[in-house]
Amino acid sequence: MKQDFLKYQAQTSPHPLGMEISHAKGSYIYDTAGNAHLDFVAGVSACALGHSHPKIIEAVTNQMQRYAHVMVYGEYAQQPAVELSKLLATHLPEPLDTTYLVNSGTEAIEGSLKLARRATGRSEILYAHHAYHGNTMGALSVMGYEERKTIFGPLIPNCHPIFFNSEKCLERITNSTAAVILETVQGGAGFILPNNNYLKKVKNRCIEVGALLILDEIQPGFGRTGKLFGFEHFDVVPDILVMGKGMGGGLPIGAFTASNELMSLLKDKPKLGHITTFGGNPVIASAALATLKEITESNLLKEISKKEALFRKHLQHPLIKEIRGKGLMLAAIMESSEIATTAILASKEQNLILFWLLFEPKAIRITPPLTISEEEIIEGCAILTAVLDKISPNNSKIM
Repeated sequence: MKQDFLKYQAQTSPHPLGMEISHAKGSYIYDTAGNAHLDFVAGVSACALGHSHPKIIEAVTNQMQRYAHVMVYGEYAQQPAVELSKLLATHLPEPLDTTYLVNSGTEAIEGSLKLARRATGRSEILYAHHAYHGNTMGALSVMGYEERKTIFGPLIPNCHPIFFNSEKCLERITNSTAAVILETVQGGAGFILPNNNYLKKVKNRCIEVGALLILDEIQPGFGRTGKLFGFEHFDVVPDILVMGKGMGGGLPIGAFTASNELMSLLKDKPKLGHITTFGGNPVIASAALATLKEITESNLLKEISKKEALFRKHLQHPLIKEIRGKGLMLAAIMESSEIATTAILASKEQNLILFWLLFEPKAIRITPPLTISEEEIIEGCAILTAVLDKISPNNSKIM
């Protein structure tokens, strides 16, 4: 299977991990040789409830027996999508009450950028240095990493970078600005938290000049930081909220939410201001609805801070310089990128799944399912620290 994978499937890097998957359940992924791998990555923050969660399986199975795709987005009232959008509104602050369901986080970014330009009549978009919002052309235009995007240019014009957490850059937000788009917690940059009321200051400046604040919650959203959405920690409400990843319980989905007044701008002048064939798909929406209900009706959110503390307690090691992030969106920062890569690959051999971050090469991603048990946290931390014990700090080799 691995040979066919490399031959027939387009690859994203020269050396994919290539593990051959048999099945997955709970916090474990099983390969075709029968090995159980403890998952500290959760499909890159996508599997909020772990693997093969029974409530998601039940929701998807029941919906498939009723109907799957019946019409392009926005024409028919389909119960799973309607219930999901309504339940989101009940858990979001005013005026965030109307949701557009799409197929992925990056498509939600595209829709949010279009909405901001439509609403303001302006074109300038400001984004953060080392931001990552996806890889379609609009999202790529607001990626803060020139080396990764220049080759695909020219991209969308009038998109300009500012520095995350820099109050000096607030003056860059003017009456020519349509929107400022920020990750609530910078992901690819190394799980950087906003500080000193930064997000609130950005929002206030946006209000002053008539710009919109778009917050990208594709990674921190759906409980990963200990609240349903990360912005709830920072006393700010975005004009447009973008979500994805953990929203679908392992199935592909994204969404952007704003006020009904704002969202109404996409339905006229021109009609079909944003359109998607499979957005709001009833099977996918059923999975997302089951995920949202489980996260908000169970004790999962209340347990996140305790689980974070457990990671921080059991990941004490001389090679770990700091642990960034919040909740179960954590990054262990090593002395060097070589040590990080060695640790990730060596842990894989010990059946612990870890991963990299896009722009911070010294980071080890730790984003397990929200459902991970305390025993599994301790087990995985013991594997990682044992691996680190065998790494020479001088040459990054296993001793």
